[in-house]
Amino acid sequence: MKVSSLIGLAIGIAGLYLGATLEGSNPMAVLNLPAMLIVLGGTLGATVMGTSFDSVKNIPMQYKRIFMSEAPDLNAKVAELVGYAEAARRDGLLALDEVANTIEDPYTKKGLQLVVDGTDPDLVADILESENSAMQKRHAAATQPFEKAGGYAPTMGIIGTVFGLIHVLGNLDQPETLGPMIAAAFIATLIGVASANVIFLPAGARLKQLSQEELHARAMIVEGILSIQAGDNPRVVQEKLLTFVPPKQRPADGESVTAGAGAEKAAA
Repeated sequence: MKVSSLIGLAIGIAGLYLGATLEGSNPMAVLNLPAMLIVLGGTLGATVMGTSFDSVKNIPMQYKRIFMSEAPDLNAKVAELVGYAEAARRDGLLALDEVANTIEDPYTKKGLQLVVDGTDPDLVADILESENSAMQKRHAAATQPFEKAGGYAPTMGIIGTVFGLIHVLGNLDQPETLGPMIAAAFIATLIGVASANVIFLPAGARLKQLSQEELHARAMIVEGILSIQAGDNPRVVQEKLLTFVPPKQRPADGESVTAGAGAEKAAA
């Protein structure tokens, strides 16, 4: 589980709750059904219209990604690819045919299978890059509802506040109720701005980050597969791939990363 996402959400909500409490406000006042219907219902409708119903139906799965996905283990992927490079250098590229069938990652499996089939290196790179482009489009479509909702929610909040103020103006003959009614009218704006900046926009930003992390890992995989196809020395393959790993996460000088699962699979 991505604990930082949950911590961030909890800090945001706690900050709003404690700040309102210290100011003497009642944080539970946001549980105003008419305001929530106007803001959340209006935001949902506008988001469906601005994207698609299928994209909106996909939102629960995207929230699962936000809170459950971890960054790719780049060192483990380096070890895996170096293991394949050692097997290919020792037994030839055809030796990777059986290994490819055991790979769980479809992207790595496809790349190695293309190499085993004798596909031209440029074509291998083109096919894998096309996969990346398609993935980016899918991820952009998944992120769009959150960004749209983040834009619509504050405006819906203003609309809800206007409705509330219209109601206030219709009751000017009851001055003793004007204060509470005006306060209630602004709850819609609060819900709209808070939901946009605590939930919708941060969720979209997190999905973009996950997409960039996956794209970075795939770029490393492409580099490794093309190096294996070129017959590079496993040590050279490792050095190439380690450039994709943040310096603080790289093994110490002289330490090998080939003791991972990838080496074990390739040796099997």
